[in-house]
Amino acid sequence: MQAVLIQQDLPLDIREKLSLSKKRQSMLREGLLEICKEIIILSTCNRTEIYANSDKAYEELIECIFNICNWDKNLMDYMSHINHDELITHLMELSCGFKSKILGEDQILSQLKEAYKDSLEEGASQGELGRLFQEAIACGKRFRQQANLYEIPVSSASIACKMAKRFKAKNYMLIGFGEVGTLAAKYILSEDTEKLYVVVRNKKVLTLEDERVEIIDFNEKNDYIEFVDCIISCTSAPHTVLRKEEIPGNKALAIFDLAVPRDVETDIGELPNIRLFDIDYISALDDENKRLREERMNSCRHIIETFIEEYKQWIELREIAPHIKNIKAYGEAIYKERVQSYKSKSKSLEDQELAITLIKSTSDAYVNRAIEVLKEEKLRGCGNECMRILEKIFLRE
Repeated sequence: MQAVLIQQDLPLDIREKLSLSKKRQSMLREGLLEICKEIIILSTCNRTEIYANSDKAYEELIECIFNICNWDKNLMDYMSHINHDELITHLMELSCGFKSKILGEDQILSQLKEAYKDSLEEGASQGELGRLFQEAIACGKRFRQQANLYEIPVSSASIACKMAKRFKAKNYMLIGFGEVGTLAAKYILSEDTEKLYVVVRNKKVLTLEDERVEIIDFNEKNDYIEFVDCIISCTSAPHTVLRKEEIPGNKALAIFDLAVPRDVETDIGELPNIRLFDIDYISALDDENKRLREERMNSCRHIIETFIEEYKQWIELREIAPHIKNIKAYGEAIYKERVQSYKSKSKSLEDQELAITLIKSTSDAYVNRAIEVLKEEKLRGCGNECMRILEKIFLRE
C-alpha cells in the first residue's frame, strides 16, 4: 500500500489548485482502479491524500493522478509519498487528530468515514486498505473516548463562532449547510443568538426547529446582509460566493471564510469596518487549547500502538487464510469418511447419531488446535516451518 499526499503547511492558493470535488474524486477513483486494487481519497480544506493498494511505482501512480485530474504537473513537487508501515502509522495518527492543523479537532474522523464510505460504495476498498480505514476509524473513536477530548472542544467552526462572540455578534448569516455548516449552526444556536439566516441553494430541502432560524435561498442572501453582524461561509462551491460589491457600504461585519477553495473575495477584507478571516488564520488560533489537547493526546498514544499492532497481526494471519481453509476441509473430509464407514456397519440409528457427534467434535478439536498453533507460530515468525509440518499431517498428497 502507498499514499500520495499534498505536503503540509502549503499556502492556501496552492491547496486550492489540488483540491478535489466529490465529482472529481469519483472520476479519479474510477481511473485509478485500472492500475490499483483499492483507492480511497481524502480531500478536505487542509489536505488532499490519495491512498492506493497498488504494486505500481510511485512515478507511474503520480503521473496517472495528474493526468486524470488535469493538474498542472509543475505542482508535482508539492506532493509527497509514503509506503506501508509509515502509511499505517500516518492514518492512525490522522484519525486521532495528531495531523490536523487544529490539533485534536474532531472533523477529521467524520471526513475519514465519508472517504471510506464513498470508496466502498464504488467497490474500491474491499481489501487490506479498506480494513486499514476501518481500524483507523475505530482507533479514532476509542482515542477520543479515552482522552475525553470533548472536554476541550475545537474545530474551525467552533473557533469562528467563539471569535464572533468577541465581536459581540448577535445576528448571523451562515452560507452553506454541509458538515462544517451544521457544526457552525450548532455552536451559534448554543449561544445568546438573536437571529440566524441559513443560506442554501434550495430552502425547501432544509428545516431547522428553532424560532431564531430562517432558511433563505442563495439568490436572496444579499437582501439580508444588512441585518447581520457576522457571516460564516463554508460551501463546497468551486468559485467565490460572496463578492465585494454585495457588501453594503460602511457595513460593519466579521466574516469567516472556512472553505477551500475560498468562498469570499479577498478584496472584501479591504473594506472599512470589515474583518475577514480565512481558514489558515482560524487554524493558527487557540494556542492554550492546543497545549491542553497536546498533553491529553500524548498520554493516550498507547491506543494508537495497540491498533497498529492488531492491524499488522491481521495482515500476517490473512496470509495463512488459504492454509487454514485447506486444513478445515481436510478435517471435514476425514470426519465424513469415518461417519460413512460407521453407518455402513451400525444397525442402530440412535448409535449413529451419537457416533456422528463424537467423531465431528473430535475432528474439530484437533483441526482448531492446529489452526491456533499455526497462528501463534506465524506471529512468532515461524509460520513457514509450522505450515510445512501441518501440511504433512493434514493435507493429502
